[in-house]
Amino acid sequence: MACFLRTGRLRLHGGIRQRWYSACSETVLDELRARGLVQQISEPVDALVKQLRDGKRPRLYCGADPTAASLHLGNLMPLMVLLHCYVRGHDVVALVGGATGRVGDPSGRSTERAALEEATRADNVRRIGAQFKRFFENGRAYHGSRVAPAQSGRAVVVDNLDWWKDVGLLDFLARYGRHIRVQNMLGRESVSARLSGGSGMGFNEFAYQILQAYDFYHLYKHQDVTIQVGGGDQWGNITAGIDLIGRLSPGAAANPAFGVTVPLLLTASGAKFGKSAGNAVFVDPEITPSYQLYQFFVNTADADVARFLRLFTMLPLPAIDEALAAHTAAPQRRLAQHLLAREVVDLLHGVGCGNDAEAISEVLFSGSRVNLPAGELLRLFSSAGILRQAARSASLVDLMCTATGSSRADARRKLSQGAVYLGPDRSRPAQDIVDLSPYLIEDRVLLLRVGKQQCYVFHIQ
Repeated sequence: MACFLRTGRLRLHGGIRQRWYSACSETVLDELRARGLVQQISEPVDALVKQLRDGKRPRLYCGADPTAASLHLGNLMPLMVLLHCYVRGHDVVALVGGATGRVGDPSGRSTERAALEEATRADNVRRIGAQFKRFFENGRAYHGSRVAPAQSGRAVVVDNLDWWKDVGLLDFLARYGRHIRVQNMLGRESVSARLSGGSGMGFNEFAYQILQAYDFYHLYKHQDVTIQVGGGDQWGNITAGIDLIGRLSPGAAANPAFGVTVPLLLTASGAKFGKSAGNAVFVDPEITPSYQLYQFFVNTADADVARFLRLFTMLPLPAIDEALAAHTAAPQRRLAQHLLAREVVDLLHGVGCGNDAEAISEVLFSGSRVNLPAGELLRLFSSAGILRQAARSASLVDLMCTATGSSRADARRKLSQGAVYLGPDRSRPAQDIVDLSPYLIEDRVLLLRVGKQQCYVFHIQ
């Protein structure tokens, strides 16, 4: 059965997409470079290129420390590198830093991270491990729905606490300390920037690069992982691992380890990607629901949308070019932004979630009348986890206080300011309403928006 890519009224035939994908690059490295996913590769680059051209599929890994309950959009760049390799048959390893998270990575930071409670850290490890697993499962299904069935290798999630918990300090220093050069450690940017900045750093952060280097060595030795992928600010930590592997592994000359970094991603305005009004946008749909993720990407500036389509979707590059041409012909329709938003939600939350998120966003944020039946609204908002139950006797101010946590005086003030939108026509009442039945959809669904962003859907019973 032919499948189609929806970009407004644009339709791209699935068979064409498959041919484009197979022809657009010679190796996965060419694909990654063409998409802008590669900043730097450690030497010998020619050896890595030869491996790939000879049909070898080296194993890769990237990691994330459990500093929050969820991965955020800033983690996506290295994960996209792993995903492109995974669907081409490479084995990939996602590492959760159950051990390194206790220490704190100084890379890219001017101050030390606040320590987490052990129970919180353990819960974060569990959550991020599940998110890694879900990312590759969803990514494989997403690739199959857009391009072709994946030639997937294995995707493994590990916790570095599993090997660090058995390593004693004296044994570690006796076995590995002579191979770790302090001069090299002092010269790495993550260290020198902090020392020259005057804030200094604790030994825990100074030693972090040793822990990450040993992680790479451990995975190289025990799981045959030869490539570590990370952000540009991880370059020093990655090369420390390559150096340790070279010193400890007699076969490293014939089977070298490599580091690949992804570029630091800023928007055209200079803002750090993945931040929305100062808050991180998270991968976990329980923290950042699909419709909020959709809204983040649908608001992408024209100057960024082409780059983001290449970075954060697996659509073939010629298909992206075709979509961008359609967008350029009618930029007011924002076809590329809607395509980007649907694709990212499908990739991260599951195939089909993008269309649902688009429908939810249309209901919540569009200026047009809502025409979806009540049953479909209940399904959409229940699946998104944002449907609220309310008694038929509740007044508008009652619902506002319940939803927003505001006082009754604050609710009335918002009404008088015209900041409340009610019902399918988005009426703007100026005072409390006791009988809300005229604003209900099929006498059971109420749409309420307070200001520009606070949106609520009630099932009235």
